[in-house]
Amino acid sequence: MNRNATLTGLAAVQAVDAAICVKPIPHVAKCLDDINYPREGRWIFPVVKAAAALGLLVGTRIPRVAELTLTMLTIYFSLAVGYHLRARDIGLNAASASSLLAVCGALTVTELRRGSLCRTTGCQTTGCH
Repeated sequence: MNRNATLTGLAAVQAVDAAICVKPIPHVAKCLDDINYPREGRWIFPVVKAAAALGLLVGTRIPRVAELTLTMLTIYFSLAVGYHLRARDIGLNAASASSLLAVCGALTVTELRRGSLCRTTGCQTTGCH
């Protein structure tokens, strides 16, 4: 799978996640209840996830935006895993957050390495490495 397809796929995941967080479906609401996330702060999830989807799509054309978005998603999922561990919620929800942390972390490293190589060699081709 090439870089742009990967970023677009992850953007689609984030967009769907944003949509199901607007008025959380029962599974999402239960997950947030299980980690004791305050109801009055839940409005932020669709905003963050929609922004991530947009950043990933823009990142297919502007590599620095991909680097920033992937870094922020890695931080986001690190916090999510931390919330699950703190609440001792170590089931499917924690596994999902951990999996997305691993994916976003790996993509962040890959994107930063690719960007560093392009900046070092002066390469101007989007998605070349």
